[in-house]
Amino acid sequence: MKRLWLLLALTAGVAHADTIPPTVTVLSPNGSESYAGTSVHAITWIATDNVDVTSVDIYYRDAESAPWQQIARNLLNSGSWNWPVHLTPTTAARVRVVAKDIEANAGEDQSDALFTITRPAIGIAPTTLRDFHQPGTQPFGAGTFQDRTLCGICHGGYNQAVEPDFNFQGSMMAQAARDPLFFACLTVAEQDAPGSGDLCLRCHTPGGWMSGRSNPTNGTALSGIDRDGVGCDPCHRAVDPIYEAGVSPIEDAAILAALPIEDRPTEFGSGMYVADHQSRRRGPFTVSAPHPALVSPFHRESDLCGTCHDVSNPVFTRTGDRDYVAGAFDAKAVVFDSETQFPLERTYSEWKNSTFNTPSGVYAPEFAGNKPGGYVSTCQDCHMKDVVGKGCNGGPTRNDLPLHDLTGGNYWMPNIIAQIAPGEVDPVPLAAGAERAVGMLRKSALVDVVTEAAGDSFRAVVTVTNRTGHKLPSGYPEGRRMWLGVVARDALGTVVYQSGRYEITSGELIHDDDIVVYEAKLGVSPALAGALGVGSGASFHFALNDTIVKDNRIPPLGFTNAAYATFGGHPVDPDQPGARYADGQNWDVATYPLPPSARKVVATLYYQTTSKEYIEFLRDTNVTDTRGQTMYDLWVANNKAAPVTMTADSLTFTPADVSTAGTSAELILSIAPNPTLGHVTLQMALPRPAKVSIEVIDLTGRRVYSQGLGLRSAGPMEFEWNGLDDSGHDVPSGIYFARVRAGSAEITRRVVRL
Repeated sequence: MKRLWLLLALTAGVAHADTIPPTVTVLSPNGSESYAGTSVHAITWIATDNVDVTSVDIYYRDAESAPWQQIARNLLNSGSWNWPVHLTPTTAARVRVVAKDIEANAGEDQSDALFTITRPAIGIAPTTLRDFHQPGTQPFGAGTFQDRTLCGICHGGYNQAVEPDFNFQGSMMAQAARDPLFFACLTVAEQDAPGSGDLCLRCHTPGGWMSGRSNPTNGTALSGIDRDGVGCDPCHRAVDPIYEAGVSPIEDAAILAALPIEDRPTEFGSGMYVADHQSRRRGPFTVSAPHPALVSPFHRESDLCGTCHDVSNPVFTRTGDRDYVAGAFDAKAVVFDSETQFPLERTYSEWKNSTFNTPSGVYAPEFAGNKPGGYVSTCQDCHMKDVVGKGCNGGPTRNDLPLHDLTGGNYWMPNIIAQIAPGEVDPVPLAAGAERAVGMLRKSALVDVVTEAAGDSFRAVVTVTNRTGHKLPSGYPEGRRMWLGVVARDALGTVVYQSGRYEITSGELIHDDDIVVYEAKLGVSPALAGALGVGSGASFHFALNDTIVKDNRIPPLGFTNAAYATFGGHPVDPDQPGARYADGQNWDVATYPLPPSARKVVATLYYQTTSKEYIEFLRDTNVTDTRGQTMYDLWVANNKAAPVTMTADSLTFTPADVSTAGTSAELILSIAPNPTLGHVTLQMALPRPAKVSIEVIDLTGRRVYSQGLGLRSAGPMEFEWNGLDDSGHDVPSGIYFARVRAGSAEITRRVVRL
């Protein structure tokens, strides 16, 4: 009897399974309406079902031949949803409402006739959403993104020194959608070029962007989960858009093939990411996890970082060496690459065209963490250095665990975010993140000061060397700067000369005749200014800027003018005609006239996250909301973004010292072990600060290995040669010669390799 009853029950279940889809009727817009883009109008419908409607999805399209674009997902069947109308002017728009029941039966209806979307009289440039469309996964194309706090259950709470969750919370990536400076900038961008905020939001909150909450493009529809910025899922579900057979996870081939051809990225940049629509997390290791996990070499490559750290304005297309022009407005760009579109940020391209992007990388133990031999090559090597620890609670201990601190140079904003989001963020990791940023800045450059005779007086010669893999400073240019503060005193300690003075009370940098400020200034060309009716020259209107007025930031090791010209990153200095930096130059030299009474000079390199001029611009230009005033008030209340000292050098001298400086001491070099079976250590003593380079030469005189070590301070230093040549191959046994150059000094020692 029990078996019969079970059979009848199963049969009854099959016979009465619900197969009837809901019935849907779109009420509005249903034809002939006219809506202004960016205005809010209700989409209304009636959806009924023989059981119950469990969810409603809404789509729209702007042409009869265009694909449907999803604009809302999993709505309650309320019969109405307020649509912030997409800024895509058209006379051929329709909406489509799809209702589903508990058995996933779907019923739908669409507008009976076409309706119109108009472009309102807003903005300075006549842009729309179409101007800022980028390839990659489009909104609602990647499923649901998990809240970061859920990841923290396994990836945090056990060791704050190395665990991913704690350290990530202190990064600006985690706070990219809480940053009040970003939102103040976003408002001005929308005022200048409507729709441009879409380009910004796709990197500052990729989870929010892909969940459809980037419309309206001023960010007012973002939810609480979106404020976690980049979050975990956007990175760990990222797919390498350039598929490599046998290297990329095989699952990625189907994901890329499913994208429309026009949405398949061919480059890394401007938020052109592809996301796995399934909850499969990717990383560099084979792991056993409670969620699907794929091994992805992409997550060890700088290309991943390039996704959001090469940013272009797609409105402007390159027409010459330094010339860019606006294309047709209200239209998608034709080409999406850093060589063609106007550069807003080129950190990834700067690295890509440096010595860091080589098989051997650059010897930089101060950045390398556990990296073998102290060499770094990728973005992750410096900004996610290898440490010893566990990636999750209960996981294996590794000596190459990437520290999820993602430290950059923003020392100021983390503590502000702790103030404005109490209860939402943890102030402890934010304070730790600010401290790490200062530490990163202090490792990023070297300063060396010497004095020279100049007539009956002296001059200070200050050399600043860039130790990073990109320009210094790099990243988003507006308000970000670095400068030299030089102070000379007489024998009694009285200041007799000063350049680069900063007024801490007013937040103002005094621009004297000798000041050297390293910065990038974008601007509006006279041609575009005439067309838009705005002023030309340097400006903070980044969405309108179409020219580079100044960019004297110090390039990295391996820089060449030709390579940097290809992506619009070549130095520009209106005060210095010709090449601002020679090929291979990763340093700058500045001179300062000193009075005859000078006996001590101090040169200090300062870095500032944002300037008074930029903060005041954001306040005074905003005519839409209070974001600019809010940012100004936070700036005033938080020490006006006072600069931090990156590094400094000083010199006490007499006239006699100047005439004979640097001639009495000698360069010292010893090598051990020698003979050697493998690695060999070169121990040096530098008599004075100098740029150091090392070469290894075989008996035929052929150079097999070379390494520039940049500017080094006077005193002892060590360098380890691992026995590899410039191609990364073991050199054969034999006799070699190690040659060290330190400034004008040179010394050679024999090395026997067994």
